Amino acid sequence: MANEIHPTAIVDPGAELGDGIVVGPYSVIGAGVKLGDGCRLHNHVTLAGPSEFGVNNEFHPYASIGQRTQDLKYVGEPTYLKVGEGNTFREFCTVNRGTAPDSCTVIGSHGNFLAYSHIAHDCVVGDHVVFSNNGTLAGHVTVGDHAIMGGLTAVHQFCRIGAHAITGGCSKIVQDVPPFMIADGNPGKVRAINSVGLSRRGFSEEAIALIKKAHRVLYREQRNYRESLEILRAWPDRSPEIDLLIDFVGASERGIS
Repeated sequence: MANEIHPTAIVDPGAELGDGIVVGPYSVIGAGVKLGDGCRLHNHVTLAGPSEFGVNNEFHPYASIGQRTQDLKYVGEPTYLKVGEGNTFREFCTVNRGTAPDSCTVIGSHGNFLAYSHIAHDCVVGDHVVFSNNGTLAGHVTVGDHAIMGGLTAVHQFCRIGAHAITGGCSKIVQDVPPFMIADGNPGKVRAINSVGLSRRGFSEEAIALIKKAHRVLYREQRNYRESLEILRAWPDRSPEIDLLIDFVGASERGIS
């Protein structure tokens, strides 16, 4: 399928475009950009490289993706961005490449990044995520699959947001948010498990009940989380979800919200 490139758009000769790509008015595709089949750029989109995008990504007006890091340590080394397939980047969304030489910011597939959301240098973002308006990641943040960022959430550098977790609007996240949890506030604290989201994604009642039980151990029984982990590890009825929770909390370097 032929590409449709508006006459006002600028495509650098050093860019590599797949098939069936639509590039709207006044959009710019820079050198080092590799764009997969079926991608669509609306008007006034900027894609900078070196960066690589999978198939069927959609970029709305004024999105600026793949720009150099804002980290002041950066002095021009080659750094990268890699994006999966089927993502939507809404108006004024921004994503930066890595900072250290040959480092890479990574975004998975089928994410929905709403207006003014920002992904900073060296972040790793999973699949099927939702970033609500102005959801903002500092550098070196990791976000798990199916996580949801509430509007105006700000995440401190080196924090992790676990799979299937959700943050409340206007939250300030300064420690890790474990999988399956809801964190809210300034600073953000875990308030409950994401039971509605888990049910919608097909988790069984038994799995959700076990996650609730683990939440009580971690947050309601007045222990430090290292002691709580020992209790969870000793459970005879551990599920894959509990193993994921144990591994995440056990690997935390910033502590858990």
